[in-house]
Amino acid sequence: MRGHDVKIFFATDIHGSDRCFRKFVNAGKFYGADVLIMGGDITGKMLVPIVQAPGGRYRSHLFGRDREVGEAELPALRKTIADAGFYAYDTTPDEIAEFRERPELVEETFRKHMHGTLAAWMSLAEERLAGTGIMCLLAPGNDDPLFVDDVLGSSDMLVNPDGRLVELPGGFTMISVGYSNPTPWDSPRELPEDRLAERIDREAAKVPDMSKAIFNLHVPPKDTPIDQAMALDAEFRPVLKSGSPVITGVGSQAVRDAMATYQPLLGLHGHIHESRGEAVIGRSRSINPGSEYSEGVLRGALITLSTRKGVRGYQLVAG
Repeated sequence: MRGHDVKIFFATDIHGSDRCFRKFVNAGKFYGADVLIMGGDITGKMLVPIVQAPGGRYRSHLFGRDREVGEAELPALRKTIADAGFYAYDTTPDEIAEFRERPELVEETFRKHMHGTLAAWMSLAEERLAGTGIMCLLAPGNDDPLFVDDVLGSSDMLVNPDGRLVELPGGFTMISVGYSNPTPWDSPRELPEDRLAERIDREAAKVPDMSKAIFNLHVPPKDTPIDQAMALDAEFRPVLKSGSPVITGVGSQAVRDAMATYQPLLGLHGHIHESRGEAVIGRSRSINPGSEYSEGVLRGALITLSTRKGVRGYQLVAG
């Protein structure tokens, strides 16, 4: 930390991408950041089976097409799957047949892989960041199952900021709420707007000084430049008008009201991958770095805070 400045690297919505998580951990040294913040939706969404086939071959289905590789090519296939945010699972035709008859086994296997990958990531972060003085915070988002809280809370070095006031360097503080307003996908952490507002209010009450407060709220404020996405119908198809997709604000009114009422120094948001940018509500600046995790690209925001001037500046970065 130089003088009275604090440099934060913020990223979010990596959805299980191994490549993006490794880039996140390395971003502290690369950008000279004092604090790393992962804003939520850390875990992946799908198992990708790699099925043994005759003749020493292995078959999988990825990105809409069938793949068949030999044993020498297996590591590269597993890496491609992991970097895209999925969990590679070596299996057999007999086990696949059993999965079809017992769907609960699929869920159990999925949870084990999610748990194991997240635990391995945390060990990697602890190893890479040990002795650097870089603070690392890993927060859950609406797509992260509730059981991951136990994994995120298992480290003496890494911090799960959700539901607590975290003291950052320079006297800044941060609150975090990983829940979202309702979505079409019925994700694990969703609340009606009134209950989401109550949760934010409860966390905001812990803040001693809003002029030095960061609100890490996974969902962006509604009807702003950072919550714009295609409107979907009941079948998850884009709503069209005159042949073009309808773009609308899909963020949270509770979040917008909180930013307007409390006027924290900074809002950190994600959730809407395609809505990268900033929004200004009163004296508060909100940032959404966006997400391109499926391509292995880590989008982030490098933010410099001054103990005297607040947000000195920020830069949207990708790599």
